[in-house]
Amino acid sequence: MSESRVERSEREVRSPEKLDPETLAIRARTPRVTRFRKEVIIGGSTLAALALIGLAWIALQPRVSGRIIAGSTMSQPDRKPSDEALAGLPKTYGDVPKLGPPLPGDLGRPILKAQQRQLAGDGIAPVVAPGVVEAQQQHAAELKAAMQSSLLVQGAHPAAGANLATAASVAAATFDPGQAGSGETSEPAAADRKSQFADKLDDRGDVNPHSLAAPASPYMLMAGSVIAASLVTGVNSDVPGMVVAQVTQSVFDSATGQIMLIPQGARLVGKYDSVVAYGQSRALVIWQRLVMPDGKSLRLDNMPATDPSGYAGLSDKVNFHTGRLLKGVAIATLLGVGTELSIAGESDLVQAIRESAQTSVSRAGDQITQRNLDIQPSIDIRPGAPVRLVVRQDLVLAPWKGAGAQ
Repeated sequence: MSESRVERSEREVRSPEKLDPETLAIRARTPRVTRFRKEVIIGGSTLAALALIGLAWIALQPRVSGRIIAGSTMSQPDRKPSDEALAGLPKTYGDVPKLGPPLPGDLGRPILKAQQRQLAGDGIAPVVAPGVVEAQQQHAAELKAAMQSSLLVQGAHPAAGANLATAASVAAATFDPGQAGSGETSEPAAADRKSQFADKLDDRGDVNPHSLAAPASPYMLMAGSVIAASLVTGVNSDVPGMVVAQVTQSVFDSATGQIMLIPQGARLVGKYDSVVAYGQSRALVIWQRLVMPDGKSLRLDNMPATDPSGYAGLSDKVNFHTGRLLKGVAIATLLGVGTELSIAGESDLVQAIRESAQTSVSRAGDQITQRNLDIQPSIDIRPGAPVRLVVRQDLVLAPWKGAGAQ
């Protein structure tokens, strides 16, 4: 007994045997994911779309108050005349009885009195104003001529036609293809003008009437010479202003190329145009004075400035103000959308206020956009940009005797 008790106690003290992990199962099950079928979603979307289309169709149908009368009954009156009344009416217009002469009292008292005076023979002749008969006859003649005239205009008077032909010949004789604008003519006219320009003969002869002229001075810079320089000041086309450039290469005479006329370091003084058209990307710059390092100066008659390639004007940065334009368009759009919104069941006063505000805001938005469109582009030329002066007229200068002279 004692041994069995000991064994029993040992069994109770022993630790339980370990189970295989693969045989164990988690008691709490994971929640199942609810999914919709694609067919159900597509079918529901289709039904919803059809329902919306049906509602829109019903809402947009015109409403007709009252009952609709069939077309076949439109011409039939609700009350038909009886056959007896129709039988008593005349069959044709010839059967209609003709009325006799009017009775004395039917035309009124004034006409009755006039008829009585005529019958009594008062001897009073009707008074006619002078010129009335002639005016009536002339009016009758004009009506007769208008009735007998043709429907279409046959042409102008021969004398007028001759005048038109003479004017056309004079215009053709004085027409100059170079002066005619190409914006208002058609393509055939432009082709004819080109043919006339190609076939036009030079009637000035084959010999140039001008003779060879000697240079006015041995120290001349002839037309077509180029003076290289770089900008000292910048250019901004928003406002007009002056521009200064400094000569970067010494310039020699055109005849020999040995005598220095303009030294390096001389200044060019000019101005630029602030009027810029839409789409323009080059600033117009002209030179007015040439200032030597020793203080002497020469006046230049608005000689044009070019870039290093010889193109007229200068180009660097161009600001078309696109951001400001888009901002104005966005503001106008937002204002227009705000005024277009309406509330269901609004009163006449609210509707009138909304329409007035809509008109005012739309006009203000159009003005904002138009003003942004009217802003001209801004052209900026930074200092240090290379620039050239193309000599247009011969310049008479003196040899440079300062620093750097040969």
